[in-house]
Amino acid sequence: MQSRHVGTLVVVDKERRPLGILTDRDLVVQVLAQSRSADCTHVGEVMSRLPTMIHEGTSIEEALRFMRSGPYRRLIVTNREGHLVGVLSLDDVVHLVSDEFKEIGGLLQKESPKSLAAG
Repeated sequence: MQSRHVGTLVVVDKERRPLGILTDRDLVVQVLAQSRSADCTHVGEVMSRLPTMIHEGTSIEEALRFMRSGPYRRLIVTNREGHLVGVLSLDDVVHLVSDEFKEIGGLLQKESPKSLAAG
């Protein structure tokens, strides 16, 4: 996790079907804070098993509903066969919405009375 600069790992089986999720918070709360040895603690002991997953065709709105119902900061994304294709994080959604608002703001600015009078 440190070498790849990620805070989340999805644990998968040989067919890339998700079995669990491990976060940096899991490591802090379940290993470090409990003074457990990182060398002797297995991922399977501290990962969240059978995490909430969504299909890659799930809308952002529905994904947000899942996140709010959990609450989950990350959702595993799978394809039709149940294979891992990615992870959707709350941060991803915030960036998407932020970009959409910037684009809408630009459109509004172009159509404002000032810009219409200038043109």
